[in-house]
Amino acid sequence: MMIDLGSDRLGPSGDLFYAELLQVHEGLSPEDSARLNVRMVLLLANQIGNLDALRAALAKAKERFER
Repeated sequence: MMIDLGSDRLGPSGDLFYAELLQVHEGLSPEDSARLNVRMVLLLANQIGNLDALRAALAKAKERFER
């Protein structure tokens, strides 16, 4: 199964979501911000519910950090 992670499915709402994501982190310590990110990842992973898609997303996210 081909997993498409390159498509923009949010369209103009992507900017709104990004702004809200930044806002929810305001005032948090770096540790709490990291905890919030982990909680968001787990909530969204549960919503997606497809292990192949989640593995593809993990690999795509890690690409930036591999040299």
